Amino acid sequence: MTSIALIRHGPTLWNEQRRLQGQADIPLSADGIKRVKTWRVPNRFIEYRWFVSPLMRARQTAAILGLTTKTEPAIIEMDWGEWDGRTGQELQDKYGEGFSERKKQGIDLRPDEGESPREVRQRVKEWIGRVSQNGLPTGAVSHQGIIRATMSLATGWNMINPPPEEIKWDAIHLFEINSKGDVKIMELNISLIPETLNETIKGS
Repeated sequence: MTSIALIRHGPTLWNEQRRLQGQADIPLSADGIKRVKTWRVPNRFIEYRWFVSPLMRARQTAAILGLTTKTEPAIIEMDWGEWDGRTGQELQDKYGEGFSERKKQGIDLRPDEGESPREVRQRVKEWIGRVSQNGLPTGAVSHQGIIRATMSLATGWNMINPPPEEIKWDAIHLFEINSKGDVKIMELNISLIPETLNETIKGS
């Protein structure tokens, strides 16, 4: 069995503006940089073999965390096509009821000129298969879409309903892969915020 730990990049301006953010190469925002600087990778993950998405926001996050990484194209964010950079309200205004109907497609939703979550899941599955053959504990700094795809592989989640488990974003999500590339959830929401800082935040 092989362990795989996933971290989502820190926030960008588009995240803060609630814009769909696919493969546009948006950097971390000033607040995003401050937030990632509060994160610490727990010691048990430091010696993992780490990969990173090609996009700047993931590479910046990995660098701030002090991780030595190898770039992996398969864990780039979902391609939102012509929807990239749009807010939900902008898409609702453009497509009307058609947008609401398309959202109901879940894992088979395909943005104009983009890719579906099912296609993202397939490329993540292929990457996970390569990781399982190597057998080394592995980590990746990537994106929400990659973590959601891995959750879908582990649970069969169709992305129409809310995820079967809560997913927090200041956290590591740990999965286990067998030699066939099958995925199992081991531990979700392992905090990246040190306990002492957590206590400070709670008391402020």
